[in-house]
Amino acid sequence: MVVITKTKLIQFYETDAKAKEPLIKWYNETLLADWQDFHSIKQTFNSVDAVGNDRFVFNVAGNNYRIVAMIHFGKRTLYIRFVGTHKQYDKIDCKTI
Repeated sequence: MVVITKTKLIQFYETDAKAKEPLIKWYNETLLADWQDFHSIKQTFNSVDAVGNDRFVFNVAGNNYRIVAMIHFGKRTLYIRFVGTHKQYDKIDCKTI
């Protein structure tokens, strides 16, 4: 997959050093993926949830962190819309972010 806005990952783990390793692992696995649909994402990341409006929520590091991504399967492109802690995630509307 093509991942757009890796900067959001970097900005987050620069403020939370414990997040760096799991976020980079997620990023690298995502780059190698060739997802065609939600089912194929689940084969890579079993804890992903589809939330509507082309948005998917990834639980990272045992649900300590969350990534909200918009995925366009036809273009093989993933846009990172949000990176944060579970507590920060609870304050957003992940369908519109």
